[in-house]
Amino acid sequence: MRGLGGKVVVVAGGGGIGAATVQRLVEGGARVVVGDINATHATELAEGLRAAGHACIGTGFDITDEASVNALVALAVKEFGGLDALFANAADLQIIHQDSNVLEEPMSVFDRTLDVNLRGHWLCTRAALPELIKRGGGSLVYTSSAAAVMGEAVRPAYAITKAGIEALVRHVASAWGKQNIRANAVAPGFVMTPQIQASMPAEFREQMLKGTRHARLGEPSDIASMVAFVMSDEGTWIQGQSLGVNGGASFF
Repeated sequence: MRGLGGKVVVVAGGGGIGAATVQRLVEGGARVVVGDINATHATELAEGLRAAGHACIGTGFDITDEASVNALVALAVKEFGGLDALFANAADLQIIHQDSNVLEEPMSVFDRTLDVNLRGHWLCTRAALPELIKRGGGSLVYTSSAAAVMGEAVRPAYAITKAGIEALVRHVASAWGKQNIRANAVAPGFVMTPQIQASMPAEFREQMLKGTRHARLGEPSDIASMVAFVMSDEGTWIQGQSLGVNGGASFF
């Protein structure tokens, strides 16, 4: 893929899809700062990639803390001289199991979901935009979901946050597109991250596969490839979109 070489990218959320995206970006020649709530994971990921000759820095960060988000972006600027793109990918994968319905869900679950999935992505946007504008343009990519549009009997807070992310994408594209700022979302289907593979019963995996129009379930690299493409110079006319990468599980 052309057009990643030398770009400075922040990956805000380095687990699963985030880790695969970091790998894909550095293989394309990008210089990457990866932040994760699990600081050990982020630093070990970066150390392994540096040992292979790539430019990568890992650090702990909390997407719900504005100072922490600002520090993540500032680290990329300090170490690599600027910022060309940011991938906002953080999520609380534990709280989602408590996201039930509007009558029964504790407000603490709703608040935590919005804090991480929506407010945190808002904070990433506020931190990255000024640096992208200084650079003369750049790319913001967010992880969304088909849940934003499908309508489900469960996970209302999750769906609200993903719909909000897609609204944020359209806002950024509309307000700063003429300044060469691009904003897009990638909406994964069911992705077999290492954590899911380790715990998923075989019968549930078969059930999920039946719900797709593909011969297999998703892998983190499938999403990473789309993120890298949208960020690269080959994706410069993709603007304000939510791009489904889901094996045909849904059409939207």
